[in-house]
Amino acid sequence: MDRRQYSIPLDRRLLIAACLAVCLCSTGCVRRRLTVRTFPAGAQVFVDDQDIGITPCSATFVYYGTRKITVMKDGYRTETLFQKIYPPWYQIPPLDFVTENVVAREIRDERIVDVQLLPEEIIPQQRLLERAQSLRDGAQTGSVTPLLNSPAQAAPAQVPHVGVPGQGLPGGQPLPYEPLPGPAVIP
Repeated sequence: MDRRQYSIPLDRRLLIAACLAVCLCSTGCVRRRLTVRTFPAGAQVFVDDQDIGITPCSATFVYYGTRKITVMKDGYRTETLFQKIYPPWYQIPPLDFVTENVVAREIRDERIVDVQLLPEEIIPQQRLLERAQSLRDGAQTGSVTPLLNSPAQAAPAQVPHVGVPGQGLPGGQPLPYEPLPGPAVIP
């Protein structure tokens, strides 16, 4: 057999080498950016409990998934939301390998989160003092106090009295006693 019959011509080998060099040298890149805007602007933003700045502001991210976004501004309620960031089609495996390593240009993935801030509710001091006194009284009597914003403002439910701490079970019965097992002995 003749070796020349199975060999690749020189010009074809150079073309293959040039294509491989171009693929290896011109790797792609995906830039991921999350932008948070608030209405009104000027709020402090934390993404995953890390300060990223005053709105409107942006931060880069590496992984897709759920992000915890906290927005704070004086005079407005603090808003915390969990924003799901889904990957685009070109970032789903195994396509992401091609996007990250073979495509010869930069791809930008921009995500924008808009947050409408609500004014903070100002509660009069007298109402706060009355609420504190009712909680104090409820704690002393053992009653359960409903939440402030509950839909039904019913009377506080009474917790059943089951005995005094340290006095055993209701009716004066002693607490059951079972000794703890001793340490295991390994032969």
